[in-house]
Amino acid sequence: MNDNTVIKEYNKVLQKYIFFDFINGFKKGMPIALGYIPVAFTFGLMAVKGGIPIWLTIFISLSNLTSAGQFAGTGLIISGASYLEIGVTTFVINIRYMLMSLALSQKIKKPMNILRRCLIAFGITDESFTLAATEDKEISFQFMIGLITSPFFGWGLGTAIGALSCSVLSESVQSSMGIALYAMFIALIVPATKKSKAALVVVITAIIINCFLTWLPIINAISPGWRVIISTIVGSTIGAILFPKEDE
Repeated sequence: MNDNTVIKEYNKVLQKYIFFDFINGFKKGMPIALGYIPVAFTFGLMAVKGGIPIWLTIFISLSNLTSAGQFAGTGLIISGASYLEIGVTTFVINIRYMLMSLALSQKIKKPMNILRRCLIAFGITDESFTLAATEDKEISFQFMIGLITSPFFGWGLGTAIGALSCSVLSESVQSSMGIALYAMFIALIVPATKKSKAALVVVITAIIINCFLTWLPIINAISPGWRVIISTIVGSTIGAILFPKEDE
């Protein structure tokens, strides 16, 4: 067997491995995609109902892929908030993705160029990070692309359906769909507070602060975006002070 034949056989095996690595990641991301569709549907409905064009609503989902950040940012856009308020709010809400990406960078196969790292970072969500972090081996670029591809299309599909359905569904049905947003946040918060005393304290502190900022005279003039920013920063700071993570 000459060298060219060996190289061809090696390339065939390599391509087959890369393909199956992508499919493996894609399959593992499918449950996430299915879970994203109803939440994204609510986002699409809310955005179009608030006056944002259908095409722009879909573009927001395809270019962001962040549920809490999109809901908060779009809500502020609809309410006419300033660019600074929108920018700071989405930064505070989404800063966790930076930490997730840094943590995940320790598990990816090296070397990996900056373009591939940026593509992976774009698709990192709470759910995809959890799945990737629990892998018992190094993570390839192909696996991560497969893992984030299915949730990406699930989020985009749900948004498109919700945006296009806005003109079809009755007003009562549209209003009732808003419950999905609160259900999503409750589903994220309750399990964490059950397992962690620190999380419970942070959540309660943030709720109390937000209530004060909403109902107390004078300070209730603060806009909703800044309430979220202040509540998040103060609650997280108090949690970090009361429950510092000890070095191993």
